[in-house]
Amino acid sequence: MRYWLMKTEPGDVSIDDLAALPNQTVAWYGVRNYQARNFMRDQMRVNDGVLYYHSNCATPGIVGIARVSSTAYPDATQFDRTSKYFDPKATQETPRWFNVDVQLVRKIPFIPIKELRQHPELERMRTLQRGNRLSITPLDPAEWNFILKHLVRD
Repeated sequence: MRYWLMKTEPGDVSIDDLAALPNQTVAWYGVRNYQARNFMRDQMRVNDGVLYYHSNCATPGIVGIARVSSTAYPDATQFDRTSKYFDPKATQETPRWFNVDVQLVRKIPFIPIKELRQHPELERMRTLQRGNRLSITPLDPAEWNFILKHLVRD
C-alpha cells in the first residue's frame, strides 16, 4: 500500500463537493504534469491512502482522508474540445493523460500547511519542499502515520 497527498482547489472540487458526489467519489481529472500523471498511471493502486489537500486558497492544508478507488484510465477531458484540459495531441488510441478515482473516507478538522511545517518528522515531506508545485506527491508511510496519529483530531 502506498500513500499520497493530492491537491485540489476548493473552488474546483472541495472536500464538501466530494462529500456530496455520488459514492463520494471523483475522477481526479485535469492533471497535466507528466510526473503526477506517472504517479497515477504507474504507481497508484486501489485502496492506497490519500490526504485530500486544499491548495491555491488563502490557507492551504489537509481537509480529509480518502482512498484511491480505481486503477488509472484515460482522462476524458483530454478529448473534449470545450474543456480547458483539451489536448490536441491526445487520441483515443494513444491517450496522453490519465486519472484515477478518489473516494472520501472522512472529512477531518483542517490541518494548515503552517502546522505541518512545525513538525521535524515531516521536514522531508515533498509538499513542504521549497519550489514543489506538484499536485500529487507520494508520502512516506512514516509521514502518513505521523499525520494520522498526531495531527488528525476527531
